[in-house]
Amino acid sequence: MAFVATASTQLTHAYALGMDTTSNTAVLFDFGGTLDADGLAWKERVYRLFRDEGVAVERARFDPLFHAADDALVGTLSPTTSFDATVARLVAAVAAALGLADPRMTARLARRFVDDALGHLGDNVPLLRRLARRARLGIVSNFYGNLARVCEDAKIRPLFSVLVDSAAVGCAKPEPRIFLHALAALGLGPADATFVGDSLPRDMAGARAVGMRHIWLVSEAAPAQDPCCRGDRVIHSLKDLEGLLL
Repeated sequence: MAFVATASTQLTHAYALGMDTTSNTAVLFDFGGTLDADGLAWKERVYRLFRDEGVAVERARFDPLFHAADDALVGTLSPTTSFDATVARLVAAVAAALGLADPRMTARLARRFVDDALGHLGDNVPLLRRLARRARLGIVSNFYGNLARVCEDAKIRPLFSVLVDSAAVGCAKPEPRIFLHALAALGLGPADATFVGDSLPRDMAGARAVGMRHIWLVSEAAPAQDPCCRGDRVIHSLKDLEGLLL
């Protein structure tokens, strides 16, 4: 049940980046759809990639196939599985469920997905560095058990004081335990932290349940929805945090 690298390694990274390792406040993030995209979940992005390749499939069919492929990876990947390999396995599983047998197409889709995600992550690094000078940062993600390796591949791992991967800790958002797990690792309470995520039922509802402030990242292209709480802060790009938290 490892949160992060060793404490000494973390402190070395933190000092090198000018991070505040003593702050009594934290900003916690979702990973997929939040740090690696502006409010678009992995399912939506994979669907659009298949559509761009000319694969015509109704959402009513695609969504459950994606969820099944996604769920099948949870807890089955080695903690050292790379970002590339993770996405390749997911996309290949979805393609197989759709009855598609073109490995060149699936490799092309996986590459496009990873490149786009890494581009967003790289663009967000300057903002994350500025935030890390004022608050401790963390990630709380429903993931496959290899979140730390994926963050290393994305070159964002040193920015975060805690990583909580649902497959590694045995609970998932919106369960309160996964949020409290991160806070306990930081030695903070819910009132000391803000959660930023793109999912209303998992991120916003989960943070609300433990009494944590929450900011909803929603794509500008998404259908209009009300936030989970009246007065909630809503952003359309992670860069909008500049005016809210900095």
